[in-house]
Amino acid sequence: MLQTKEHLVSTEAQRYLLIYMVVVLFVITGLVILFFIVFQKRKNKLLLDKIKQQQAFDDEIRKTQNEIQEQTLKHIGWELHDNVGQLLSYASMQLNLIASKASDDLKIKVNETKDVIKESLKEVRLLSKSLNNEVILNIGFEESITNELNRLKKMKFASAELHIKGNKVSLTNKKHEIIIFRILQEFFSNSVKYSEAKNLKVELDYQQTELHIKASDDGVGFDIETQQKGSGLINMKSRAELIQARFELKSMPEQGVTMSLVYPLNS
Repeated sequence: MLQTKEHLVSTEAQRYLLIYMVVVLFVITGLVILFFIVFQKRKNKLLLDKIKQQQAFDDEIRKTQNEIQEQTLKHIGWELHDNVGQLLSYASMQLNLIASKASDDLKIKVNETKDVIKESLKEVRLLSKSLNNEVILNIGFEESITNELNRLKKMKFASAELHIKGNKVSLTNKKHEIIIFRILQEFFSNSVKYSEAKNLKVELDYQQTELHIKASDDGVGFDIETQQKGSGLINMKSRAELIQARFELKSMPEQGVTMSLVYPLNS
């Protein structure tokens, strides 16, 4: 009888010991899991902070590069307007003096040359305006695009048109207007240099929360893969990233090039 009681006590103690060990095991396992979760969260936070810091650094680099480019373009615009413009104006005045003393046959040639200089002067002034961001801000985003298309039409294209859809919404960040305009200018520049296009078209589609911009030409196109590292494409992509816009460039041989830019209007 005594042995039976001792056996029961021993069994009960073993059971309590087993329960205790199981509880301890659960506690330790729980602490390990909790530690792992906390560690993983902290690790993820550090990685996220590092990614954000890298993004902020990249954005700052892009902003700096953009500001340098804008200052360079503004300086070139001033040089064109002030120096080259003045030289062309002086040449025109000198031709007026020559024409007043020239024979009738020579006057015809002089007047033809004067007309060429006048057209060159107009072209220089239009170009200087398109390079100066202060002028772009003053005359407006759409008007700047129209002026640029008109300039290109005179220079190369049979048609260069701007089409507007939806209800116009003014961009809250005026600097973004300049960046979008520069992206379009880069596209126009590539069309002039490489496309052999005859027609150029830009479409601004104002939607509720986004501005959809599409620029296209009807040129020979190019192989996107071989152009991925080109400075023009890199500049367009970099500027698009700077304003959180979605950028896409499509090209098919002999079917022209189309650039799409989707800009969030709440930016």
